[in-house]
Amino acid sequence: MKLGFIGLGRMGNRMVMKLLSEGHEVVVWNRTRERISNIKNQISKFNWKDNLKAAESIEDLVVKLEKPRIVWLMLPAGQATEENLMGPGGVAEYVEAGDVVIDGGNARFSDTQRRYEYFQGKGIKFLGIGVSGGIIAATDGYPLMAGGNVEGYEYLKPILDSLAKPGGGHEYFGEGGAGHFVKMVHNGIEYGIMQSIGEGFGVLEKSPYNLDLLGVAKLYQKGTLNSGFMMARTIEALEKDPKLAQITGYIDASGEGDWMIEQAKEEEVPVEIIEASRDFRSRSRQDEAVSGSFAARMVAALRNAFGGHEVKKKDTRIDPNS
Repeated sequence: MKLGFIGLGRMGNRMVMKLLSEGHEVVVWNRTRERISNIKNQISKFNWKDNLKAAESIEDLVVKLEKPRIVWLMLPAGQATEENLMGPGGVAEYVEAGDVVIDGGNARFSDTQRRYEYFQGKGIKFLGIGVSGGIIAATDGYPLMAGGNVEGYEYLKPILDSLAKPGGGHEYFGEGGAGHFVKMVHNGIEYGIMQSIGEGFGVLEKSPYNLDLLGVAKLYQKGTLNSGFMMARTIEALEKDPKLAQITGYIDASGEGDWMIEQAKEEEVPVEIIEASRDFRSRSRQDEAVSGSFAARMVAALRNAFGGHEVKKKDTRIDPNS
């Protein structure tokens, strides 16, 4: 198939590469032109390099596509998505009835619902698709949580099948913001899982036995109930830095945990573990006692391992006045 793709960040760059390698034609646009040059350099040695075309603007991207056009946005939730999708010179200005528009970022489901209703009114098939799996999904396959226009979903299946290969998958969950709702809850659950690993390994690190934490993680991965995706990332983090001594436990957050907790309170559903995990992250950005803990360093390391999220390095410089 042929599609337009807006946003070549950590996830978008890898998704475009995967689509190109699967034989799809992709027209890309990114506000920072350097990222377009970077992806051209990355694919220069492959025989499918000619499947990539660059656009000069969002309007140019839409013009370069054939009807029904497919435009996929992979941008940070909030202002960046709103401006490029709904703002002046944004996608909404140029697409027409019958076209398919996808927001693959971590949008708030209520924003996706509003955008879905807007595009439905214009006969445009809008989808909000939560994309999971982190940066390794480019190899392992993306899990894709779709909501919005069901006809658009059916039309997109060859693209979704390619992104899901070999071990990912995709599922349609309903109209409006359903897909992003499912992704929001997924990310909330993720908070609790990472917090548990961080706290558990914090206890191991303080034990009187001088434990080999990497050895523990590798054994946990061999068929225990703690095995799985996050334990594999724990192994990766400890292989790079066995004591996590090079980083601080400053844990950033992109908002999905907050949204889930707000929704849970509205539904009067208890989410105590997830809320405590969110609060721990908040404290890590304010309290050095928290950010200095092994638990916080482990959570930060896990976010880096699966999502490429930036970690804050420890300042090892010696103060000459000390």
